Amino acid sequence: MLDASSTPSDVVLQDTARVADSVQELRDLVERMQAEIKFKQTKIEALNVEIARLKRWRFGSSSESLESTTQAVLFDAILADTALEDHAAQDSTKPSAPRAKGQAVRQALPASLPRIDRHHEIEQTHCACGEALKRIGEEVSEQLDCVPAQFFVLRHIRGKYVCACCQTIQAAPMPAQIIDKGIPAPGLLAQVVVAKHDDHLPLYRQTEIYARSGVHIPRSSMAQWIGICGLRLAPLAQALREFIIGHGVVHADETPVSLLAPGKGKTKRAYVWVYRTTNFAARRAVLFDFSVSRGGDNARRVLQGFGGTLMSDDFSGYHALQAQGVTAALCMAHARRKLFEAHQFNGSQIAGQAVALIAKLYEVERDARELEPEARRRLRQQHAKPVADALHAWLSGQRQKLAKADVTAKAIDYALSNWRGLTHYLDDGHVPIDNNAAENAVRPLCVGRKNWLFVGSQQAGERAAVVLSLIESAKLNGHDPWAYLKDVFERLPTLKQRDLAQLLPHNWRPSGGAVAADSSTVAAVA
Repeated sequence: MLDASSTPSDVVLQDTARVADSVQELRDLVERMQAEIKFKQTKIEALNVEIARLKRWRFGSSSESLESTTQAVLFDAILADTALEDHAAQDSTKPSAPRAKGQAVRQALPASLPRIDRHHEIEQTHCACGEALKRIGEEVSEQLDCVPAQFFVLRHIRGKYVCACCQTIQAAPMPAQIIDKGIPAPGLLAQVVVAKHDDHLPLYRQTEIYARSGVHIPRSSMAQWIGICGLRLAPLAQALREFIIGHGVVHADETPVSLLAPGKGKTKRAYVWVYRTTNFAARRAVLFDFSVSRGGDNARRVLQGFGGTLMSDDFSGYHALQAQGVTAALCMAHARRKLFEAHQFNGSQIAGQAVALIAKLYEVERDARELEPEARRRLRQQHAKPVADALHAWLSGQRQKLAKADVTAKAIDYALSNWRGLTHYLDDGHVPIDNNAAENAVRPLCVGRKNWLFVGSQQAGERAAVVLSLIESAKLNGHDPWAYLKDVFERLPTLKQRDLAQLLPHNWRPSGGAVAADSSTVAAVA
């Protein structure tokens, strides 16, 4: 309100003040709305990345590689911001040759396969001119053929003897079996177990396959056989655990499986944990462990007594192991994957440049793969450590430019907060750069659960983990899992506890008698 003594200049000043206040209020409102729009836009981008990630997991390719030309450009951009221009100059001169796709080449048929000869002769014996034809040689063409699985009955014929004086009868003892008085021989047990856990064939499919060969084996019988085999093989799995934790570096990972909830007709989530030696170890092994929860006590139970380096992802369940002297080494592939997804799904150039720089770390690993641990450590210190330091400095600088909710910012935060664990491998030549060995070991289980869908009980899950451990360990050491399990089923019932290590996959050697018997049996069946 204006009083009577107010002059025109006072009125103008008051109007100007009111206008200035209104303008400031509008500016504040615009700033708040812009900040809100920016936050919502960042949130929308994060959700779009999450949707794209889920679509890729469900329908897309599992490859996480960038195009070579794009990667070279991104890497040059990074080095322009760092002190590695000399490396950029070298990389820019390298031509990017397109990768040629491999073409299928007909391989020679294995010489170990039996040959069945079929002779073909021409019908006419004389030439058109009337002269008799003379045989001067032959042409041999080979084809690969097969027949469905052939079953045969293994008859144990035991001689019976009588003593006329004592009036007693004696007979040769029946060889010890995995299943006492059971129908399946070791070869059939190995076939059923390998088909279920390595070929991922549910039992109902096996029933159909075997029926085509003229043998009906009920699913319930095969399920019982697999359960007994898992129980009998448990001591070997325990010995395998002791062998793995005896190494200085162990991989660890876990994956969910569905566990049937009795009486509810539903399933609940359980977990299978995998522990594996590194690819740097001469003798390799992998152990699967089933549990109904994801608590860290499962890892502590299996790794009790282990005091080396554990290579894993940043799962909190492994953190408590540091109290027992375990050193944490984290997976560089996990950090790279988050950055790769930010680049692929959100078009982040910052993330793409970070992925290109991480690729330089993996180039060093390709050169260090076949070296001894100390030589590998020196190579990493000389070539990988400068790249890692440049990456850390560059990520720290770029992080200041990004909002907290940004997808790229979250990926950078994961790398920076876990940097010590991600770069632990640089100081120890025994430690790998990532946890891909454990993730590859999990793949057979992931393929299997798409076929058998769920685990029937906790006991079934524990026994399946035992069987999986021996099958996958046998494959890691270059053995045929069927031949390995068949021999184990034959020798295990009479093996002494102190000789149990002979049957571990990394120590196993097939017995000569078993090989000869198998060859004669195959020849007889053929």
